[in-house]
Amino acid sequence: MRLSEIDDSNRADHTRLLAGDACLYLYEYTSGRDYTFSATNNLINNLKKKPTASRSQLGYKAGAVTGCARALGAALNPKWLDIATVVPIPGSKAADHPDFDTRMEQVARQIRLGLDVRNLVIQAQSTNAAHEVGVGDRVTVEELLNLYSIDETIAAPAPRVIGILDDILTAGTHFRAMKIKLAERFPGVPITGLFIARRVFPPAADDFDIL
Repeated sequence: MRLSEIDDSNRADHTRLLAGDACLYLYEYTSGRDYTFSATNNLINNLKKKPTASRSQLGYKAGAVTGCARALGAALNPKWLDIATVVPIPGSKAADHPDFDTRMEQVARQIRLGLDVRNLVIQAQSTNAAHEVGVGDRVTVEELLNLYSIDETIAAPAPRVIGILDDILTAGTHFRAMKIKLAERFPGVPITGLFIARRVFPPAADDFDIL
């Protein structure tokens, strides 16, 4: 298993990313297709199952969490993991919401025993989940910056390098807000985005030749 890097060939697919952003991903998730389309779509579908789902559905979710963690553990440089602080991106729902989901923290803590995992960024209130609403209703970077705060109770010692962990890289809105907030608090600390998958779009039907 190897991680791929966002570069000049695909950065335009993620409109909130800048040229200086370091972002790595494992797989490609095809937008507009359901879980039957690909192994990655099935993995992400299971990972995003809500905490209020049935016991059997939560079993699939637990399996997805473990699978993602193992894949990341196999792909990431052990020497980087020795010094890294992994910061999960908060879910769309605040801690007092029934759908509050710690899936990315769970993934992070299973990557490697003893890994420094810290929820350094706290989200003050719930927002719309990006995959459940239209583009016009999705949260903006500016809105997230107003909702995000640093948990100073776990800010020390200062991280040496930071990995921001999320499930899917779409526009990069949450990553952008997280990076701004963390860079303000820990200036000069290298920050890398780590994603289970990046979003891609299926080719248009007229891209295929009949013969």
